[in-house]
Amino acid sequence: MISRVALVTGASRGIGRAIAEQLAADGHRVAVNYIRSEDEAEAVAEKIRAGGGEAKSVGADVGSDEAVAGLFQEVESSLGPVEILVNSAGITRDGLLLRMKVTDWDDVLATNLRSVFLCTKVALRPMVKARWGRVISVTSVAGISGNAGQANYSAAKAGIIGFTKAVAKEVGSRGITVNAVAPGFIETDMTAELDDATRAEVKRRVSVGRFGTPQEIAFAVGYLAGEQAGYVNGQVVVVDGGLAI
Repeated sequence: MISRVALVTGASRGIGRAIAEQLAADGHRVAVNYIRSEDEAEAVAEKIRAGGGEAKSVGADVGSDEAVAGLFQEVESSLGPVEILVNSAGITRDGLLLRMKVTDWDDVLATNLRSVFLCTKVALRPMVKARWGRVISVTSVAGISGNAGQANYSAAKAGIIGFTKAVAKEVGSRGITVNAVAPGFIETDMTAELDDATRAEVKRRVSVGRFGTPQEIAFAVGYLAGEQAGYVNGQVVVVDGGLAI
């Protein structure tokens, strides 16, 4: 395994944390991005270092172009140019469209979609120069099928899919692959808020009969980040346990 520099946004908890730990286990040097959860992000980085890996926690609001520029500069100065970018930062502001505030729409689109544009744009320049790179974005099955009460979240995640397919066509000839992973219902802080009846209904709709784990998403990301995935480009890998839409 060739050791690369990986930046994982939104990596202080949940799926992002699992991805950061998986990439470190694969031998990569990992930048653990966070926006507010500094202690949790540093705990992730410390766990990686305790296991013999190299990691650094880096705070930045990835919805801000200025903050993103500073984020990449800090990662490069401490670990090296980003070779693997995982866009994992995400929030929810759920509500029916007729009751949805404009700020709820704007906040979700900024964190979940604008951040993917900003980070990918900055990451691509050194990747193009090196003629190697991996960009992997965490979308969602909600971006494929939609989900009532999540018009903002579904729109952002659908946007990631379109963005992924377009950029893959632009940079594939430069040795850079751009892909996405679409989780279904995963055991995270977000799904922990579901009531028992909803959880039971979800499990009934999933053919394997359970929620997924963050580690199962991380395994898919780890594959796409590796040398062996060089012929996988512009794809959306759905990891949903066989969810019946």
